Amino acid sequence: MSTTTITFNQLRKLKDSLPNGSMRTIAEDLDLNVETVRNYFGGKNYDRGKCVGIHIEPGPDGGIVELDDTTILEYAKDLLEGKKQVHEYKN
Repeated sequence: MSTTTITFNQLRKLKDSLPNGSMRTIAEDLDLNVETVRNYFGGKNYDRGKCVGIHIEPGPDGGIVELDDTTILEYAKDLLEGKKQVHEYKN
């Protein structure tokens, strides 16, 4: 676990690049609520999910985001690189 800084637009671009089902896969594998994972990527549903240590400062490119814990970020990058697979879900 470590901290990192990224722009808000970079964080959203990463989220938007993830395959369908990624939020749920990340949540299940890390034992988190899916809304908590969405909040990590800039969502604001704190009624159903928790705040997960992101701090946004106004600025260029959507602002600067400091992430207290990069576990979700690293997991998302692993999904994009094919190091982890999205679970198949049946509706």
